[in-house]
Amino acid sequence: MRITHGFRPLGTPHAVTIGNFDGLHLGHQAMLARLQAVARARGLPSCVLSFEPHPREFFAPAQAPARLSSLREKTECLQRQGIDRLHVLRFDRALSALTPHAFIEQVLGTTLQAKYVLVGDDFRYGARRAGDFALLQQMGAALGFDAESLPTVEVAGERSSSTAVRHALAAGELGHATRLLGRPYSISGRVVHGDKLGRGIGFPTANIQLKHNRPPLMGIFAVELYGLNGAPLPGVASLGRRPTVKGADAVPVLEVHLFDFNADLYGRRVRVDFLHKLRDEEKYPDLDALVAQIRRDVDNARQFLMQRHA
Repeated sequence: MRITHGFRPLGTPHAVTIGNFDGLHLGHQAMLARLQAVARARGLPSCVLSFEPHPREFFAPAQAPARLSSLREKTECLQRQGIDRLHVLRFDRALSALTPHAFIEQVLGTTLQAKYVLVGDDFRYGARRAGDFALLQQMGAALGFDAESLPTVEVAGERSSSTAVRHALAAGELGHATRLLGRPYSISGRVVHGDKLGRGIGFPTANIQLKHNRPPLMGIFAVELYGLNGAPLPGVASLGRRPTVKGADAVPVLEVHLFDFNADLYGRRVRVDFLHKLRDEEKYPDLDALVAQIRRDVDNARQFLMQRHA
């Protein structure tokens, strides 16, 4: 998959879909499947147009929703889906000020040379989100591309959306999040050095580098880790601020204790699948109480994972 940026013309006509694609849930996957079907039928490369940062992060960083996936994670997902090109536009003051007409002409017409444009049924674009599907169709006819709107994808009567996934994760409903995503929610990152506290108390952990300080879920989880020899490794993960050993305002940390494993993982890029929430974070009076709880978490995670694979 090629990754391109900016407003320079790509020089090749494309079949295009537009969005942030945060989390790549089932609704996104339906969009990508439709895009690829049309692209194949017309002999065009498929292209996803996305934005960095998320527009809501640009306009109101403090109120922006937690990200489900980093740009790299999104890129990896799109590559697995077989997309030919990801084109990323930096969302800044100039881009946000483009009128809907200018957005269509400059981005879809001149830069991407779109011959087909697929959007969701709630897609809006241009300054003040003033552009709608009717204008996209009208200008597409003049510029030489077809526009199509894909209806909402529902899972058990609920709209599959990034917002719905965030709500499920925040509530600890990982099974529901899995249904909306079509796979377990995961975080990928490189294993980095931590403060070695886990090793000191008998539970060594792999510390996974987080790209954002506001993960969409917090707590203690039964997990599986991928990235070593293909087979998943079972474990228990803590994602949070570690209130017993750090302050309440500490930066969130993802730590994974792998069962019956004692190899060096530093520098490896791994993926952690979150399968079941065991509990919320708690502050304990001392390290002895924390260690006793970790033992219970390990036992509970082992039991869950054994039953899952039984």
